Amino acid sequence: MTAVREKATEPEDLARIWVELANAGDAEGLAELYEPDAVMAFPIGRLHVGRDAIRAAFAEMLTRFSAFAPEETVPTLRSGDLALTSTVPADDSTGRYQVARRQPDGTWLRVLHSSGYVVES
Repeated sequence: MTAVREKATEPEDLARIWVELANAGDAEGLAELYEPDAVMAFPIGRLHVGRDAIRAAFAEMLTRFSAFAPEETVPTLRSGDLALTSTVPADDSTGRYQVARRQPDGTWLRVLHSSGYVVES
């Protein structure tokens, strides 16, 4: 049985849904917030290309972190079917930025995601 997950009807929904899925430990659901060929930089310097790679990155993240707090959103910038979203980091990262695209069904998915979190070697 496939889980039915909330879809983002506005680009701003993506951050809230992300926190809910992360707190549920749902790496598959997190990956579904991204287009199939999306690119994510997390942490800085480590690129994950495509939904499978993004899912694997989140699965690894969820083995180290299990509680995520909602963050204050920065006003979204929109241009047609593209939106730049961001949140004010609640941790010691330098910021989080995402480009989302409106899908044919009117929902939104992330295309690009950069998290300013730096993992120390």
